[in-house]
Order: sequence, then C-alpha cells, then structure tokens
Amino acid sequence: MSCLIVQSDKTLLLEVDHELADECRRAIAPFAELERAPEHVHTYRVTPLALWNARAAGHDAEQVVDAFITYSRFPVPHSLLVDIAETMDRYGRLRLQQHPVHGLVLQAVDRAVLEEVVRSRKVAGMLGDRVEPDTVVVHPSERGNLKQALLKLGWPAEDLAGYVDGEAHPIDLAEGEWELRGYQREAAESFFAGGSGVVVLPCGAGKTVVGAAAMSLAKATTLILVTNTVSVHQWRSELLRRTTLTEDEIGEYSGTRKEIRPVTIATYQVMAARRKGVYSHLELFDARDWGLVVYDEVHLLPAPIFRMTAHLQARRRLGLTATLVREDGREGDVFSLIGPKRYDAPWKEMENQGWIAPADCVEVRVDLSEAERLAYATADPEDRYRFCASTGAKTAVVRELVRRHADEQVLVIGSYIDQLDELGEALDAPVIKGETRVKERERLFAAFRSGELRTLVVSKVANFSVDLPEAGVAIQVSGSFGSRQEEAQRLGRLLRPKTDGRTARFYAVTARDTVDQDFAAHRQRFLAEQGYAYRITDAGDVLAGEEP
Repeated sequence: MSCLIVQSDKTLLLEVDHELADECRRAIAPFAELERAPEHVHTYRVTPLALWNARAAGHDAEQVVDAFITYSRFPVPHSLLVDIAETMDRYGRLRLQQHPVHGLVLQAVDRAVLEEVVRSRKVAGMLGDRVEPDTVVVHPSERGNLKQALLKLGWPAEDLAGYVDGEAHPIDLAEGEWELRGYQREAAESFFAGGSGVVVLPCGAGKTVVGAAAMSLAKATTLILVTNTVSVHQWRSELLRRTTLTEDEIGEYSGTRKEIRPVTIATYQVMAARRKGVYSHLELFDARDWGLVVYDEVHLLPAPIFRMTAHLQARRRLGLTATLVREDGREGDVFSLIGPKRYDAPWKEMENQGWIAPADCVEVRVDLSEAERLAYATADPEDRYRFCASTGAKTAVVRELVRRHADEQVLVIGSYIDQLDELGEALDAPVIKGETRVKERERLFAAFRSGELRTLVVSKVANFSVDLPEAGVAIQVSGSFGSRQEEAQRLGRLLRPKTDGRTARFYAVTARDTVDQDFAAHRQRFLAEQGYAYRITDAGDVLAGEEP
C-alpha cells in the first residue's frame, strides 16, 4: 500500500507514519504546499504558483504525474493529471525577449493567448505596437509590472530578455582555509544561469556564501539589501573573509552611515523609510550602475522595495531565503519581480548530509489558572493572543528547561517585551530587544558566541540574519501569531552543525485550549512540510523532572 491519496480538488493526503512518507514528501515538495499537519495525515495542496515555480526550476508535468502515480494508493483522477499538465504548460507561452529592431517585446508561442492578454485592461497601458502577428512591443519600464499583471491573468511570462552587465568590478572567492560546498556552488550557478531568481536554503546552510559565490560569477557592482544593521555587519565580515573584496570596496547604507561603494549593503528599514510622503533613499537603486542586486530574507521584502524592483528588471536579482512563505500572500510578487525559484534544498536532506544539525522539536503546553481562564474568556478577541501567550505559567517551565540545559547555549525567544523583561529577570539573563543599541547587541551576541553568556533572551530582532552557531537550545514563548516563516527562522538559529554532533532542541511553550495553541499549530506547518515532527508534552511533566 502506498502512502499518498491524490484527490480531484488538488489536495494530497500523506500518511506520515508510512515507510515511504519521507521519500514521497521529497518527491512532491517542488510543486505542493502543506496546508494542515495533524499527527497522522498531512494535507498538501497543488497550486498554480507552485507548479509554475517547479516548471521554471526545470521540472515538467511528466515528473509531477510520475510522482502521483508512484506514491498514490488509489488511481489518480485523470482530470487532475490533465489539469496539472495544462497549468504547467501555461508557463512560457508568453515570453519577454529582446528584438533586434524593436527592443523589448512580448512574444507568444500561442497567438490566442496573446490576443487574450492584449485585450486586458490590466496590461493595455504597458504594451506598444503590434509589430508582428505574435509580437507586441513592451515599454522597458513596464517589464516588471507586466510580469506581475500576466501572472494574475494566469499566463506567467518567461523572461528571456536578458540583463545589462552593469558596472564591472573584480570579485573572486578567496582561496585558503575554506571551500565552497557542492550545493552552494550549484545554487549560485543555477541562479546565474537563469539570470534572476530565488535560492531557498535552510538557516545555517550558508546563504551568505551563496551570495558571495553569485557575486564572483557576476563580477559587477552589487547592492545587497538586508534586514537590519547587525546583518549589514555580518555580511560585511563574511564578504571580507570569503572574497577578495577589501574594506574600502564595501559600503554601509544604514541609519547611521550612508556610504555608496562598489559593493553596498543597505537595510530594508532605511530603504523603505518615508519623509513627507517621499521614499528618498530609494534613489540608492539608481546611485550606481549595479550589475547585481541581492535581497537577503526575500520573504520579508517590504512593499516599497517591491515597487522599486519592478523597475530593476534589467538587473540581475538574487533572492535568498529559508522559506518562500509570505504571511501577506505576496509570493506571486516574489516570483514575478525577483524571479522564480532557482534552487531549493529540503531541510531534512541537508540534515542527512551533515550540513545542518538534527533538531528535536517539542511543544510544552501549560494550563491557565482559573482566574486567567475567566479573564481570557471575557477578553476582546484582539487581546486574547497576547494575554494567553504572556501567561506567567510559562516562567517556571522556561526556568526548568534552562536549568536542564545549563551546559548549553540557550536562546529564549518571544515577541512581547514585558514578558521578555520578566523572563530576563527570572533567569538573570540579558535581554536583546528593538531599543537595544547596535553596539550592545553585538557585544552580547559576541559574549554568547564565546560562551561567556550561556543564556540570552531575545525579541524578534534576532529572528533574521543573526549568526549564532553555538546556539543549541531555543525556547519560544510567544510569536507573531501564526507566522510559519518566523517559526522556520527561529528553529534556523539552532541549525549550524555542532562540533560534537549533538541534536538541537527547539521548545515551543504554549497555553492549552487557547489561540496560543491554535497559532502554534499553524506556525509549525512549514517545518512539518520539511519533515520535522513536534512532540507534545505537559508542563506538569516537565516540572516533575520527566524528559520531554
């Protein structure tokens, strides 16, 4: 008996305890998205965007059909197979290309499709003359906007129009004590061959190194966009270590410094800052003839950067992320404006190869007191999550878990500052939050890395691009409601391989029978898709000394 049930509504039911479940999960991962992940049967859905991403990455309908037939317990509905093939075939029926006479054009493999889209009000203003039966001129400034519009019409265009080289700048990988891993080289080369797109790698797998490798292939001036100033400094440090770039060649464009150099690292916050209704710093995109733009943590790209990126379609663009999940539903904009997924490495596959640490995930459920339950029941809906996520019942559990892992580097992670301050006091541990100055953050991170600090309490500022390879335990007490990408980033803080080969521990402490428990289930979906399973234990058992 096989492990998959394929249904005509494009949902897939995977029996997770089946011996072929992991193999099947890897086979369907390129084109199916996990929707629900209870204990025994996980539900996936096949979406057009996932199919088009798979098509752009080199997968064809035959591979999708083969995966269904191989693992399906029952005959696969024929109508579904036809629909899959037709959906994937939509990608590339329209192509953006450079015409020797007319410049940028939209060319159709299927004239009927072209007739349909030129009559659409959404694209009419982006197109020029019909110069051939199958060819329409495109205004160069509309290249990105047109791709967005065509995706929404269900006819995603393949962008073959090429890229300007930008201002050349010599960048090579440094030779010495390190070498590029095979998957890192493959990821960089897959991106460069496609010209633009997204590389998806687990946290701890070296996305920054892939960025450096892409820069060495482009050999051009590069603009790197990152999430915060700590990330700026980490990128700078990595580039100085991994490449032939010198300090004078790398500029920082942040709240405190405004340097524009051949390689410039800028923060999203500064780029998206607005004064009197004007995004003044977006001119950085035009400050040099950039040959490459790198978007770190591309799943966090703010709307103003999307708008500017629509005008950068002639530049090579590399998105780096651990997960393409966006809680705002703008995955389609990443696909059309940054580019399709060019490389994706499943987390468990990377773990099996020893590139990231194995992880044990445990959800510890606490009970609200009677008084808290009454207050929760009568609270306004918008206040309920904060109320139950911040319950004082979590403090004793966190203290016990920290005690058990006293000989390891422990991160306590949450979203509510008052809760984190209380935990910091209870654990006698420093707290890093938004108001913590950059120098102080870096001092504390350095003390944590060296082992001088064993426990660190951190807010959302540590979700992204913070390199803490020594962290072996994370205890999550609250999150951004049901954010799947946040859960992935937080587990990712632990996944740097440990020198002694030990397993990382990720604890999520939740309040039973509340929206805290519901949001936790939603947050865990992405990690379940990657093959991680959460064990559930009771806080009473933890406090009684039982092993979770």
